[in-house]
Amino acid sequence: MPNLAENARAPTLLRIRKNPVKLTALLYLKEALRRERYEQCAQFVQVAKEFGALDREIEELLEDPRRMPR
Repeated sequence: MPNLAENARAPTLLRIRKNPVKLTALLYLKEALRRERYEQCAQFVQVAKEFGALDREIEELLEDPRRMPR
């Protein structure tokens, strides 16, 4: 019988799983914003949300102060 103490994790540690599709969609959104290809942004936002992106993650990309309109 395996020792449960050996396999136990500290209760304060959270294991966060990052979805690669969500991360890729957010990356593509960032690139589309940088290249001013706004017609593609809605599709990337939709995919990112479908795979678990939070509103604040998308807002951070949209409100990036380094991206200055011309």
